[in-house]
Amino acid sequence: MPDMSASLALTHLVPLAKEVDENKVTPGVLGFIVFAVMALAVWGLMKSMNKHMQKVDFKESVQTGADSKTPTADPRS
Repeated sequence: MPDMSASLALTHLVPLAKEVDENKVTPGVLGFIVFAVMALAVWGLMKSMNKHMQKVDFKESVQTGADSKTPTADPRS
């Protein structure tokens, strides 16, 4: 039985497909869905990146003691 309903649906869709201009290519619903999913993914990544960038401390720490000495030249060179 499922084959009969599938073939019946296909016979109704074939005339509709002939009405479409064969020289015109459109992305259709699938293209819109893919674009929308990609847009949501980019939005989520940007939101996550913004949250992580808020945690970054850009102030340089003050070095004290032995850390503040300038490195000496390598004696081998």
